[in-house]
Amino acid sequence: MTTRLSELRPGQSGVIRRLGDHPLSAKLTEMGCLPGEWIRVIRVAPPGDPMSIEILGYQLALRRIEAEVIEVDVRPAFPQHLHSPIQNEK
Repeated sequence: MTTRLSELRPGQSGVIRRLGDHPLSAKLTEMGCLPGEWIRVIRVAPPGDPMSIEILGYQLALRRIEAEVIEVDVRPAFPQHLHSPIQNEK
């Protein structure tokens, strides 16, 4: 299933499929949000903005408008070998 990163909930993960045609795409690419990279949602603030994600072994906070630019293929589990010490917080 393909969706926008902004639609994922804490604990859900996927692989970046593409970044939309948006001025923010260059900024996101510089931060490591590249097609083919695994991404996992760590937490989402109560109003839904910002959200904390794990990518390339580090944690990154994104605003909803930034997360909407990222299209992901939802996957059932984040690969164990990619896990960093970051844990889901509830």
